[in-house]
Amino acid sequence: MAVMKNYRKRCLYAYVLVISLFIGLATLADRTVTALAETIPVYRSNTIVIDPGHGGEDGGASSCTGVLESKINLDISLRLQNLLHFLGYETKMIRQTDTSVYTQGNTIAEKKISDLKERVRMVNETANALLVSIHQNQFSEGKYRGAQVFYAATKGSNALAAQLQEQLIQYLNPGSRRTSKPAEGIYLMKHIHCTGVLVECGFLSNPEEEALLRTPEYQKQICCVLAATLASYLENENPEAHGEASLSGSLG
Repeated sequence: MAVMKNYRKRCLYAYVLVISLFIGLATLADRTVTALAETIPVYRSNTIVIDPGHGGEDGGASSCTGVLESKINLDISLRLQNLLHFLGYETKMIRQTDTSVYTQGNTIAEKKISDLKERVRMVNETANALLVSIHQNQFSEGKYRGAQVFYAATKGSNALAAQLQEQLIQYLNPGSRRTSKPAEGIYLMKHIHCTGVLVECGFLSNPEEEALLRTPEYQKQICCVLAATLASYLENENPEAHGEASLSGSLG
């Protein structure tokens, strides 16, 4: 067990280093990231589905400065997509603009129900999917802060959430006592068939954390932790299908 834990840590540190180097290249355009990924013939067996929570008519929570949760969710999700492409992963975005994904309904309530069902459909129709749903937290008191990860009841979800929570605390929220928790009562997480986690990246009701969550720099730090941990988790789960030989060969 100790050997495996040390192996996971080494993998994670390596991914953090690689992604940190990527983050430093701030002038790279999206197409450049894709081009770099295409030059590395690494086979990845999983498709990471990224779900920017809310969108369109459903803005989600409103921050203490009036910024909608849906916007921050989308900003972080698009950055995460770029980093995962950089690591050679296939991704599927539930939405890439400020829109809802409902297909029917006349009232707001009906559209929200349709939106949730459509998100479930998009996840479950994806082969070898792993879901990461991006959200922001809010509370009536402004003192609370820190990221928290919730997990589906599906295989692997608990373990992935625990790893994500540990790394978010280590790199972004030192001293936090938050633990990963089951995603009880969350429709999307209840109905998916694959490994899935929901990440509340921080509290929009905390002035200091809300200010950070609006900045590209902090969003990149969040995505660095998420992408590195996801890659480390998947490599540990599917080492034979993770393309280590192809990667080392292409860099040699």
